[in-house]
Amino acid sequence: MPIYKDPSYSVDERVDDLVSRLTREEKVGQLYHHMIFPGPFNESDATRNSTFDMVVNKKMTHFNLVGDVTNATETAALVNSIQKLALDNSRLGIPITLSTDPRHAFTENVGTGFAAGSFSQWPETLGLAALRDASLVRQFADVVRQEYLAVGFKAALHPQVDVSTEYRWARTSGTWGEDAELTAELIAAYIRGLQLGGPTPEGDEARTFGTHSITTVTKHFPGGGPAEDGEDSHFVYGKNNTYPGGQLDYHLIPFKAAVAAGARQMMPAYSRPIGLLEDLGIPPVAFGFNKPVITGLLRGQLGFDGIVVTDWGLLTDAIIRGQEMPARAWGLEDKSEVERCAAVFDAGCDQLGGEHRVDIVLEAMAQGLLSEDRVDVSVRKLMREKFILGIFDNPYVDVAAANELVGQEAFVKLGREAQRRSYTLLTNNDAILPLKTPTTTTKFYIEGFNATYMASRGLTVVETPAEADVALLRFHAPSYPRPGGFESSFPSGSLEFTAEEKARQAEIYAAVPSVVDITFSRAVAIPEVFEQAAAVLGSYGSGPDAFLDVVFGASRPEGKLPFDLPRSQQAVEESMEDVPFDTKDPVFRFGHGLSYE
Repeated sequence: MPIYKDPSYSVDERVDDLVSRLTREEKVGQLYHHMIFPGPFNESDATRNSTFDMVVNKKMTHFNLVGDVTNATETAALVNSIQKLALDNSRLGIPITLSTDPRHAFTENVGTGFAAGSFSQWPETLGLAALRDASLVRQFADVVRQEYLAVGFKAALHPQVDVSTEYRWARTSGTWGEDAELTAELIAAYIRGLQLGGPTPEGDEARTFGTHSITTVTKHFPGGGPAEDGEDSHFVYGKNNTYPGGQLDYHLIPFKAAVAAGARQMMPAYSRPIGLLEDLGIPPVAFGFNKPVITGLLRGQLGFDGIVVTDWGLLTDAIIRGQEMPARAWGLEDKSEVERCAAVFDAGCDQLGGEHRVDIVLEAMAQGLLSEDRVDVSVRKLMREKFILGIFDNPYVDVAAANELVGQEAFVKLGREAQRRSYTLLTNNDAILPLKTPTTTTKFYIEGFNATYMASRGLTVVETPAEADVALLRFHAPSYPRPGGFESSFPSGSLEFTAEEKARQAEIYAAVPSVVDITFSRAVAIPEVFEQAAAVLGSYGSGPDAFLDVVFGASRPEGKLPFDLPRSQQAVEESMEDVPFDTKDPVFRFGHGLSYE
């Protein structure tokens, strides 16, 4: 038996033995982390390589599984079949490391995360931040860890720890809010829960990262929050991070906490920094290509020695959901794909996210732009992670057990309770909430959820506000997405409702006492709602039953705002993107949240 296959040897000995056996092409395959889709392994089209081609021909072994998990048994069987494909067709039998975007909340976006499906469903991380409870965050992360392992995931492309100082930014819902210190406290608990498991009376001293762990990818270093004009850096118009207030250090606070908590991997932000060259020597080049940021700041100053995987698509153009997307090579748009590749590894990154063109790395090596010794440095890190996670020794999962663990009653109950508790009571005029127990004659006007939820409680729904005794309204935060297959899934535009929508809502508020639930995908500028509605709740991902339980007093809202709520769009536009809590005269401050008597 080769040393690398023999678990009696140390991890370092096994890594040395394996790397010494790898061909150049096999090494290069490890440097790619691409998407893989359910379906026949030989299925491909103009925009997608087949699984067979990537695993067998390109010798890639790191993949992010795309699509909802609606049946844990089927997903576990799929993962096992992918592992078998790799092991049966690999000269050295290198197993697959399968990663995933977040899957335990309500987000449904191929670029950022997937709805819970078969997994237990919790509020978005903003909701956990609203509860200010590190022990709950660790418990949540431990649930995620167990459910991921049950279907075969070994890597989490999260946590996202960007600080949301720019309220217009589309990625706010995946953050932990505006306060860097609170984010640091909570993500440390989150990382430990995914990598070590839940809390124990003995603490973490005797625990180690190993076969029971999920490796975490903390992102987006050094913080995507200071997005210029609030635009997202997936797109050309949002490629800049800007620091008019000189607050880069503020955005580094959660990353320092992640390193101290044992974070295994980091993902740089897409953005290119503006305004940091003169004082800090950081050029206006996307962070994934930026050597002063990756080697100097992350590895040098913060002492991070783990894996750095780039965000998706830094080298090559692509088509995402039918939309043409240029490579996010901000600052290097005029460089060739090979030159961009060399810059990624020279910066100190180890792996190319969302790429499959192994010929690019091979060409960079052939041109002398990337040495094999440098490739070996990254390959060793990546292989070491596979060995420590136990994938070499046990790549398969127990298909029969997957459905028993995933979505089990205890996990589901915890998630639903977190949805209810995280609600933030913003206004409660005349203490209308909780609503007194309605009678069969009480009439409700509703928007934003299905009437069947009311019927199941024996409640009467009417067609117009004028007929009703109470209105129950669920609104999403204002957003005016751009058209396009991919762009349309990102919140953008004003944080205010349109004049037409304000007028429409005002008629409801004038006609009937109204309880409003605003889902915070990002902050809102809606002072008129707070003035006119009888009560306003803020939520961060919750089902209709959670909303109704809070409204009728079966659960108490415990959440506190994870960011300020600005008074107007103009106030947001006049604030500085990198500075926290700086909009003029906000309606509510960070930490606001009322309670039921």
